[in-house]
Amino acid sequence: MKTGQLLLERLTVGPLQENCYLVGAAGSDAVLLVDPGDEAATLAQALLTSGRRLEAILLTHAHFDHVGALAELLETHEVPVYLHPADGPLLEYASLAAAQWGIEIDQPPQATVELRHGQRLELAGLTFDCLHTPGHAPGHVAFYAPAERLVLAGDALFKGSIGRTDLPFGDHEQLLASIRHELLSLPPDTLVLPGHGDTTTIGVESRTNPFLV
Repeated sequence: MKTGQLLLERLTVGPLQENCYLVGAAGSDAVLLVDPGDEAATLAQALLTSGRRLEAILLTHAHFDHVGALAELLETHEVPVYLHPADGPLLEYASLAAAQWGIEIDQPPQATVELRHGQRLELAGLTFDCLHTPGHAPGHVAFYAPAERLVLAGDALFKGSIGRTDLPFGDHEQLLASIRHELLSLPPDTLVLPGHGDTTTIGVESRTNPFLV
């Protein structure tokens, strides 16, 4: 969608129906890709249609369904890739993890810009606060844009659900603590843009999510 303050497009890609987001401020000539999980050609076409230059790629975490298009996109777009260092091992073995699910992806490059909790990013005309939200993955982060009242929550928080923790390095209690401390503390009207499924708000999830109430 396009609003007076924001360009925001959700692109649901790949066999696991992962949500990749194209986001940038109105009036900016730049745009970001968040979690390019698959279908690099689809994402490249969305970039072309936006008429903007790609400034950076942000990764909430490095599970294969969130990085599957990364290698191909970087062949034509030389941009920094932001990732928390605790997810370096997941990125290193992304193609092997995908193969275990019968899915083939190109192995992503390892060079990334390290994220840290509380870091403020100013990209594509927007300001994001990096919130470390481990539990689904050790280096999982959410990107909170306070001016726009939205959070790119990755696979930590979903509409009516939370991220799975039965994968390697998952920790259920840690995920619950991350959600409660870092996400549910955001303003109730904050729009939650999850890694899978429909959008929701912090207020709705704090009142109705069966894993949190």
